[in-house]
Amino acid sequence: MRFVVFGAGAIGGVIGARLHQSGREVVLIARGAHLAAIRRDGLRLQDPEGEARLRIEAVAHPAEAHIGAGDVVILAMKSQHTAPALEDLAAAAPREVAVACAQNGVANEPMALRRFPNVYGIAVRCPAGYLEAGVVQAYAAPTTGILDVGRYPHGSDALVEALVHAFRRAGFDAEPRPDVMSSKYAKLLDNLGNAVEAVCGPSARRGELGRLAREEGVACLRAAGIAIADAEERARTDAIRPRAVAGRGRGGGSTWQSLERGAGSVETDYLNGEVVRLGRGHGVPTPVNVLLQRLANEMARERRPPGLLGEAELLGRLREPAVAARR
Repeated sequence: MRFVVFGAGAIGGVIGARLHQSGREVVLIARGAHLAAIRRDGLRLQDPEGEARLRIEAVAHPAEAHIGAGDVVILAMKSQHTAPALEDLAAAAPREVAVACAQNGVANEPMALRRFPNVYGIAVRCPAGYLEAGVVQAYAAPTTGILDVGRYPHGSDALVEALVHAFRRAGFDAEPRPDVMSSKYAKLLDNLGNAVEAVCGPSARRGELGRLAREEGVACLRAAGIAIADAEERARTDAIRPRAVAGRGRGGGSTWQSLERGAGSVETDYLNGEVVRLGRGHGVPTPVNVLLQRLANEMARERRPPGLLGEAELLGRLREPAVAARR
């Protein structure tokens, strides 16, 4: 089984690196300065034990990867980039290739299923980083993270078992999850805090704003009748122990990192925006997530650094009469 990791940023880079270190054949699909650095110097993987420089094949487009029916394509780009990536993949890969979505949010699997019949969800819990071209960080040790796998929209099969085995050999905690989307919805609730730390800074993630955003998310999922993974899975997540890498802790999550890199876009429309979509469809007010979605997108478009606005300022905006009336 060969792994083609489409999107070699924080999560894709760490997954690809660990699979490569475990002896698996891996091809990375990357772009721009990141691709150039990987080709020139190898992928630099930093973790709590030090740094490894890995010579992994890297290409710019799926057509260069010569994807076959027996390969597994792991999608790891941000959700706002999934649609064009799938278009490129469909033009270059056989229809029956397995496509596994190791991404935040819950919109990627449905997009993939429109083009490919063999789609898998990977519920990712992996503190990783990507701020510099050619360099990714894996902050958790000794277990790098959690990668639970299930067939989409539900079920399990031999490939699920094979992926779980490969991920375990690569240093991840992994379980087969026939109901993998319930795990991804649980992760979605946690990811609502990504916009909070991007807009207000990482210290605000556990504050009142994050709590209010999550409460809206829970209300929307309940109104929609969507199942959320149980407390046992939460205990596994809590067992993942982030540690300092190169003398520094992880600055923030994926949205914070996008702003820090000046990427120009964030995946907030597929995180807080998913809650907003459900709220509008089921009559649940979501003013907190609406505000976070708008501000995170504005900051990305203007390439503003993360953490510029205070939590108290945003809470004050939410208490204004016009906003409160929409709650």
